[in-house]
Amino acid sequence: MTKLVLSTDFPDLPRAGRGKVRDIYDLGNALLIVTTDRISAFDVIMEEGIPGKGEVLTQISAHWFQQMEDVIANHLISTDIREFPAVCGKYAEILAGRSMLVKKARPLPVECIVRGYLAGSGWKEYRETGAVCGITLPPGLSESERLEEPIFTPSTKAEIGDHDENIPFEKMVELCGKDIAEKARKATLDIYRKAREIADSRGIIIADTKFEFGICDGELILIDECLTPDSSRFWPKDGYRPGCSQPSFDKQFLRDYLETLDWNKQAPAPPLPEEIVRKTAEKYREAMERLTA
Repeated sequence: MTKLVLSTDFPDLPRAGRGKVRDIYDLGNALLIVTTDRISAFDVIMEEGIPGKGEVLTQISAHWFQQMEDVIANHLISTDIREFPAVCGKYAEILAGRSMLVKKARPLPVECIVRGYLAGSGWKEYRETGAVCGITLPPGLSESERLEEPIFTPSTKAEIGDHDENIPFEKMVELCGKDIAEKARKATLDIYRKAREIADSRGIIIADTKFEFGICDGELILIDECLTPDSSRFWPKDGYRPGCSQPSFDKQFLRDYLETLDWNKQAPAPPLPEEIVRKTAEKYREAMERLTA
């Protein structure tokens, strides 16, 4: 069974940051991103991890980075630890399968979200206002319905424990500059449209997803992760029925369980039953097997 990795500590490597899931180390000319088995929901990190999750996210991201090179460049240098700097060698057992050597980039201060279907917080907002993130949609749409055209809905990046905030595109322009904001919006929609077709052929609907971009050598590139079960809403195509919530291959399964609890969605997180952990791991692995086959 895959060893559970909830955190890393490499004394020889300067730590550059720690996110909800990833531990980041500064290797001078590059960064080492180690994807742990931590999982968060509602911006709160769970006490339990999901076995194998780090490897799944790394392999899916590497697959999609390669698929999208004709759309936009990305930060990935290698996932092969034999190509990592020698100082990483002593940590090979932990790094294998769950780490990426990447280019350094200055991240944009926003997350770039694209929605192709009406679900989650978008569905909730549409019911209340008839719009999603300020974008007015046709009346009479139902839950999980496919949108005529995917919509771009950026958000701020929250600190751990806080919640992201949806912002209008005009605010993104203020934060990033007009040229960068427009390039990021176009790249987001182009990646989504291409990925949606590929996933559809493999029996998966990508309902929505989010990307992060950064500036490297003056150019906009795709960074962080790409089209994983952590950053996306994946539905099985053969069970799709608009008008209700859908079964999923992502952490929506975990969110749905947490919604049944009397929990205020603030830390500390409630304990997760072994069955929820196991089923979440199975869903992540199935998504990887379908998408990267």
